[in-house]
Amino acid sequence: MSLKARINDDMKAAMRSGDKLRLGNIRMLMAAVKQREVDDRREMADPDVLSIVEKLIKQRREAATQFAAAGRSDLEAKELDEARQLSEYLPVQLAETEVAALIEAAIQATGAAGIRDMGKVIGALRPQIQGRADMGAVSGLVKARLGG
Repeated sequence: MSLKARINDDMKAAMRSGDKLRLGNIRMLMAAVKQREVDDRREMADPDVLSIVEKLIKQRREAATQFAAAGRSDLEAKELDEARQLSEYLPVQLAETEVAALIEAAIQATGAAGIRDMGKVIGALRPQIQGRADMGAVSGLVKARLGG
């Protein structure tokens, strides 16, 4: 079953159960997917939907950080709950050792010698770890490994 179909099934289940918060969250996700399909004029495949989910999770976490700084713990909790619900659509996250091994393999495969080759390494890593690790953290690890 594709990720988009799974999200659609979860939306129907949330409608039946009357879970308004979950339903609103899933509708927001589906709206983002539909908007991207209209913009790109093509059907979204799983990697595309996965990138949308990651983007929405990142937005929720950033909003939660801003609400925490403003002392709005009620809104912070709401945003974190939305991020948690969206993260159910991400694949199982990689362990730090697995990420480190993939970074080493990508460095070897690309022949990266320094920080200027960071783009090549990230480009080689992205298809392998998209949705399975935080790309910001991975970027920091690659930069540190390449001596930046």
